[in-house]
Amino acid sequence: MEKERILILDKERIDRKLQRMAYQLWEYNSNEPAVTLIGIDGTGLAVAKSLAERLKAISKLDVQVIAIKMNKKQPLHDDINIKDDLSGRSVVLVDDVANSGKTLLYALKPLLAYELKKILIAVLVDRKHKSFPISPDIVGHTVATTLQEHIEVEHHNNDITAAYLQ
Repeated sequence: MEKERILILDKERIDRKLQRMAYQLWEYNSNEPAVTLIGIDGTGLAVAKSLAERLKAISKLDVQVIAIKMNKKQPLHDDINIKDDLSGRSVVLVDDVANSGKTLLYALKPLLAYELKKILIAVLVDRKHKSFPISPDIVGHTVATTLQEHIEVEHHNNDITAAYLQ
């Protein structure tokens, strides 16, 4: 039996939440000349690119977007490589949904090889069921779910179109 999909965010609400998140990113980085958004490949990268476009429109920040690829089911299975030198940079790790915190925690690991100026975590949807000690700094939408429920964020290119609870 297929689980029912319940729309929790439509495109219009997502756009408003992403715009608010962009303003929050700018506030956190208002004293910085640049910020690097690191999107977790897939929908996290789409969210990072959308935030970058919005940041460029509202601020004078030099905004760079980097993708990291990782195996979300087995994060230690493959190495996560970042080719750019991030030393001295303000960095924002971006994903679509914060579930248990596992993906975000393992995505932080390779960033620790650099002397970063600061690091923030931004997610479009936070579920609040953390098994790992991760708390996003910037959240578009918080939703209470059961452990059996799942949040799915849909995107086409860099356009985030919907978020569903199933």
